[in-house]
Amino acid sequence: MMKNPTFLRYYASTMLCAGAATLGAGFVAWWRGRRVAADAPVATAHAAPPAAHPEPHEREPAETDTTRQVARKMIQYFVIPLWLTAGLTDWWCHRRTDIEHTTGLKETGIHLLMLGEAAFPVLAGLFLEIDAPVLSLMIASFFVHEATAMWDVSYAVTRREVQPVEQHVHSFLEMVPLLAVALIAVLHWPQLQALMGRKVIRSHPIRLKRVPLGLRYAVGALGAMAVFEVLPYCEEALRDWKANPGRLTPPAGQPV
Repeated sequence: MMKNPTFLRYYASTMLCAGAATLGAGFVAWWRGRRVAADAPVATAHAAPPAAHPEPHEREPAETDTTRQVARKMIQYFVIPLWLTAGLTDWWCHRRTDIEHTTGLKETGIHLLMLGEAAFPVLAGLFLEIDAPVLSLMIASFFVHEATAMWDVSYAVTRREVQPVEQHVHSFLEMVPLLAVALIAVLHWPQLQALMGRKVIRSHPIRLKRVPLGLRYAVGALGAMAVFEVLPYCEEALRDWKANPGRLTPPAGQPV
């Protein structure tokens, strides 16, 4: 299946279309929220109070519910460490299969691209208030990451052996972001409903979290990502470059 170009094209195209559709839904939710804000009556000293009607902006539940707190802690202390562990293990698998003499800098570059695709959801989850547009960007990033992951594996299997351990690690690298986005969507369920067109929530400019995660956690998380994700793949890229200066791929790949 990995060598079937038609399947690969359809899969990648489907993921990219899903990402584009999600971004479109996020824009529609933002636009509807802006219209609600624009149509809201402005109270003045001489104006009669507006007639009672349901508040179009539904606030997020306060972080007092035990289940919500557990879900947030699960993202912070289980999902993110699991993702970091899988990424570091994948780097180790690359090293074992002599990536600098098989798939070379091209595959490492694809992995760095996927890290970049994951950067926005991670930074948004750490610092930004999650509304429908931000949630749509996070979901779209997952779909784009899926398309890139298929490109990565479809190239890798043509030039080196992707062993069972690495294949299993890839399953974590693909599903852990989905788990994170799903938990975030549950934590911000009204925003997901707005994204799906089920309700209208007043739009706001991008803003920092009302309930910040804390400077210590943010610095620790970013530091861990730099140490366990960014630096290993930069080291891998350096090895690739030293083995084949100026080339994206080595002259001859390892037989599959």
